[in-house]
Amino acid sequence: MNGALTEQLLSAARARLGETPRERIGELQEGRRLLGIPRPARIVARGTAWHLGVLLLTDDGVLATGDIVRSRAEVRRGFAAESQRRRAELAAAAARGGVPEGETVHIGWHPIDPARLDAASSPLAVRGDDALVRWSAAGGYMPLERYLDERIDLLRHPPERA
Repeated sequence: MNGALTEQLLSAARARLGETPRERIGELQEGRRLLGIPRPARIVARGTAWHLGVLLLTDDGVLATGDIVRSRAEVRRGFAAESQRRRAELAAAAARGGVPEGETVHIGWHPIDPARLDAASSPLAVRGDDALVRWSAAGGYMPLERYLDERIDLLRHPPERA
């Protein structure tokens, strides 16, 4: 396979991003019991990455994005939907994990090995001599180089009021 081309494009993207701000990546740790009393879950920091759409680019790897949570202090309130309750629990878990209020943290991500791309579980693929990215589950593939160019440009020059 042509994982070398994919890795070359990702390395070039890292060089172009340089000092561009990164976002936190974390891992949800369910609360343990302490003296029989359950402790609440928290999100533990696992590093930082550049958020490029469906990809999170770290210094030495690439991850597929999962959920994005904005840290918020825990507040008791009623919810119309269970999904709202879960999002609020994750936001509170981020705050308990030390993420400053209002900042985002990525959870549920998974690593991608550019040398062994599996189209079923990865947004990256190689077809022939082309490195490709699937930008949504229902979307088609587009050239990785063009995708990275667009995403890096958006990250470095966000639209007004974004």
